[in-house]
Amino acid sequence: MTIGRTIWTYFQGTWHQGNAPLIGVADHGAWLGSSVFDGARAFEGTTPDLDLHCARTIASAETMGLRSPHTAEEITDLAREGVAKFPSGTGLYIRPMMWAREGGPSMVLADPDSTAFALCLEERPMPEVNGFSITTTKYSRPMNTMAPTDAKAGCLYPNNARMLR
Repeated sequence: MTIGRTIWTYFQGTWHQGNAPLIGVADHGAWLGSSVFDGARAFEGTTPDLDLHCARTIASAETMGLRSPHTAEEITDLAREGVAKFPSGTGLYIRPMMWAREGGPSMVLADPDSTAFALCLEERPMPEVNGFSITTTKYSRPMNTMAPTDAKAGCLYPNNARMLR
């Protein structure tokens, strides 16, 4: 889903403009959910906690059995390089992502050496601060014995969507 007006994506050593196709239907991340991401912001010429978001992406990958092809510092540097592709002060959503391309011998386990990496920077201004509503739902967050709740993993977000619906 493309939300931002302008997108730059770093994948396989190259910057691509637009919503670049990255994942195959047979990739472990698409088929069996071994994907992680994080979301940082750039606004008013600053990228608060960018390094922490990049480090958390790697920690999430490790939780999911993936091996990051980049260090947190390398991802931070790439993100700053991507920010420079936009006019100064543009509100951005910065999304480092990783997923396994292959499964291990049982197929359910991700092959850590097949980890793919992409970094997407999407023009998205900060939302207006004007309050919000809150309610309860019959659904709950899974316990850490049921799901990788210590990772920012794509497999957790369908449950969040179910709560919002």
